[in-house]
Amino acid sequence: MMNRVTLDVEAVQAFVTIADFQSFTKAAEALGTTQGAISVKLKRLEERLGHKLIERTPRLVRLSAQGAVFLNAARDFIAAHDSAITALSSERRRFRLGIAAHVAGPEVPTLLARLNERDPALTIEVRLENSRSLLDAFDNGELDAVIVRQEDDGRNGEDLGPEHFGWFAAPGFNQRCGEPLRLAALAPGCGVRDIATRALNGAGIAWVEVFVGGSAAVVAAVSAGLAVAPFSCRLASADVIEVGQLLGLPDLPSSRIMLHSTLSDQRSREALRTLAAAYREHRHAPGRAARPGTTDTN
Repeated sequence: MMNRVTLDVEAVQAFVTIADFQSFTKAAEALGTTQGAISVKLKRLEERLGHKLIERTPRLVRLSAQGAVFLNAARDFIAAHDSAITALSSERRRFRLGIAAHVAGPEVPTLLARLNERDPALTIEVRLENSRSLLDAFDNGELDAVIVRQEDDGRNGEDLGPEHFGWFAAPGFNQRCGEPLRLAALAPGCGVRDIATRALNGAGIAWVEVFVGGSAAVVAAVSAGLAVAPFSCRLASADVIEVGQLLGLPDLPSSRIMLHSTLSDQRSREALRTLAAAYREHRHAPGRAARPGTTDTN
């Protein structure tokens, strides 16, 4: 009979957290411990498994080949442990999350699934609105956390990664020579719209707004061939193409996606860490490319 290897929950949690943050320092902060303590836990886990899980240099922390194989199983192990613990508690907690409408994308189901997996007793409330409304609600204590673009708020937060923008239109879109650029955009006050119109004005390109609406409506208008629109490259639908170079439009500056929260209790910190890790993991999933000519790094 083979010797059965038993895993220490805290050691596995340390490994998963290091993998999520790619940093021993940030992992220690998230777990409320010291860098030395999680290093010891990781070393014990590696010795117990007989494999090196994390490769560490003075400038880089990354998964080893064995660590990459073990990561999903480690997440499942932690999730099963947490589920067993919360099954004995009837206490429910509400987690109120705001995501800016121009930031929310295909990763949202992943975020919600991971939060529910981490804490089944969590009641998740999500608001998708413009950044200003969400930040006002956050400041008034109506939201526990918000995800917005960096330009929408100057305060420090957790950097979730870059956001690249481009000009998109339907393949059959026809921009008549000599006429102003036909533009579809979100309502005035949208940060992406402001970036785009400033870039057009700075390049001396005449434009006319022919469609204004919510994010889904703008996507529909562009797909229908009505106009060109500035989009996050990761949010552009499969039936539109990037036409910036074709139409001689100016490059749009990249941004950063930020997570803001003032929650400090352990349960909330774990929910926030799960949220951030799921967001980053989805962005780096196979098939999700950054804008051509850019590098999608944190």
